[in-house]
Amino acid sequence: MPKIKKGKSICITSMKGGVGKTITTLNLAGAYNLLNKKCIILDLDLGGGGIALSLNIEPKKNLYNVCYDMMNNSFKNISEYITRYNENIDIISAPKDPRLSFKIDPKYIDLILYNLELAYDVILIDTTHALSNMNLTIMDRVYKNLFIVTNDPIDLKNTKSIISIFKDNEIDNYKVLLNNSNSLHKEYFSLYEIKNIIKSNIDYTISKNFYFRNIDNYVMDGKILILDKKIQKSKKTDVNNMIKMANDLIKE
Repeated sequence: MPKIKKGKSICITSMKGGVGKTITTLNLAGAYNLLNKKCIILDLDLGGGGIALSLNIEPKKNLYNVCYDMMNNSFKNISEYITRYNENIDIISAPKDPRLSFKIDPKYIDLILYNLELAYDVILIDTTHALSNMNLTIMDRVYKNLFIVTNDPIDLKNTKSIISIFKDNEIDNYKVLLNNSNSLHKEYFSLYEIKNIIKSNIDYTISKNFYFRNIDNYVMDGKILILDKKIQKSKKTDVNNMIKMANDLIKE
C-alpha cells in the first residue's frame, strides 16, 4: 500500500510578544510560494490574530467555525473554511471576536492538522507567546517548532526555560531564529553570549538589514515583504536566507 504523502507542520512561536512572529510567518509563507510549495497559514494567535488583517483579506469562516462544526458532527471538508491569498498561499484565520477564542477546544487541533497535512506541502502556525494548553498541544504535535528570539534579556531567559523543558523531555524538533531586524537598538549580548544564555545553538538569523521603517505601509496594502519585487532586488541576501531557512525547516 503506497505511503500517503503528508505536509510538514511548523509552529512559529516565542516566549515574549513583539518579536516578529507574524511577519516571520508571512515571510516564510512567501518563501514557500517562491519554492512553489502549497502553503497554508493557521492563525492560532487567538487573542489578537493578525494574519488576515496583515494580508488585507476578510475571511467568511475562521478557526472557530471549524471547531464548532467538528463538535456538532457537521464538518465535511477543510476546504470550506479556507481563504485564499494567492495561488500557493491560503489561510485559516483566528476569530475576529476574541470571546469565541475561549470556545476553541485544543482537542480538535490534531484533526485539523491531519486534514491540512493531506492537502498542503507546508502548514505554518502563528501563535501567541503564552504557554497555554493550546500552544503546548501544538508544540507537541507539529513536525517542527521555530522559536524566535531577540537580543533582549527577558526574551532570552524565557526562551532558555522552554528549551530546557524540551531537552529534559528529550524533544528535539525545534530550531532557533535570532531576529536582529526587530531590535536595532538592542545590542546587549554577542551571538556567543546569546547561545550561552539559552543553552542552545542559533540555527538561523534575520539580519538588521531586513528592518523596514515603513513596514506598516506593506501591512496596509496586504503585501508579504519577500514577494515584493523591489525588496527581492534590494534585500537579495536576506530573501535568499529566508528561502534557505524555509527549505531547511521541511527537510526530512
